[in-house]
Amino acid sequence: MTPERARAYQRVTRTLREVGASKLFADEQESIREAADQLIFTHDPVADDAARTALVDIERLCRKLVESHRWEQEPAMRLADDLASCGPALSPELLAA
Repeated sequence: MTPERARAYQRVTRTLREVGASKLFADEQESIREAADQLIFTHDPVADDAARTALVDIERLCRKLVESHRWEQEPAMRLADDLASCGPALSPELLAA
């Protein structure tokens, strides 16, 4: 784990504390926590099916939050970016595959 990943994890947990039940349902909060935990402990999000699924699920959740007008696009994108930053960076070769 790198300091950058640890800071991203802290941002996610801070967002959950600040937003909490006022803008997220309990199952959504749990999904975000599980994704952050899964990503922070993975070494390879491409080979790790659970980490890859977590990224897809969070992207889907953030899109749903914006489309339902519960969240503005900017904070939803920031949350998705922070969650993705909990995991290791993907190399350009993996992104192209």
